[in-house]
Amino acid sequence: MKDYIKKQVKNLHINLKDEQCEKLLKYYQMLIEYNSKCNLTAITEFEEVILKHFVDSLSIVYIYDMNTEDSVIDIGTGAGFPGIPLKIAFPRLKMTLVDSLDKRVSFLKSVIEELSLYDCEAIHARAEEFGHGKKRASYDLCVTRAVSNLSVISEYCLPLVRTGGYFIPYKGSSVQKEISNHEIAVEELGGTIDDVVIYNLPDSDITRSLILIYKDSDTPKKYPRRNGIPAKRPL
Repeated sequence: MKDYIKKQVKNLHINLKDEQCEKLLKYYQMLIEYNSKCNLTAITEFEEVILKHFVDSLSIVYIYDMNTEDSVIDIGTGAGFPGIPLKIAFPRLKMTLVDSLDKRVSFLKSVIEELSLYDCEAIHARAEEFGHGKKRASYDLCVTRAVSNLSVISEYCLPLVRTGGYFIPYKGSSVQKEISNHEIAVEELGGTIDDVVIYNLPDSDITRSLILIYKDSDTPKKYPRRNGIPAKRPL
């Protein structure tokens, strides 16, 4: 199993130590065990989890240098993707995981403790509220694999990024159309789209994309709007 993980991440030019592979394996085991109590993922087969969750999470290296000590926040992290694989592969990151469901956050706290992930915390909060808290505009990088459109997730995420930092949403194959529809909203929130990378996951025909958004100005204080409004009335 460790060899399979090493082989897949090597496609991303990431060389994991045995200890890191063991942590990913333990994470997988905890994910499957907890999944019977709380629906964390519909993907449970080992090779599929490695490819569609772990490798996909680590694919951010196509667009951003993760060998830093950046403070990173993962909004709507769910079962911990992409934040937990990123923290395991790049342990110097200071990682914050945010999710609105308490059961998922309880799972994440168990993972953090079991795997001894230092400088890593899981917080139970709604993104609309967290974006107005004391951590607003304080992170070097925000990531999300949330399924909402670019306008909605930018309203949740860009307020948390410091000016000069970055927001990187993980998206599917129809990214160019989404950018055309929502680029003005990104700019309203203080961001500029710097780059887009479209790629296939290794040994598959699954197309994914990453959008590199640079935070070049403060997000207006009225954003994010109150609970539910960003999704009901996107910018």
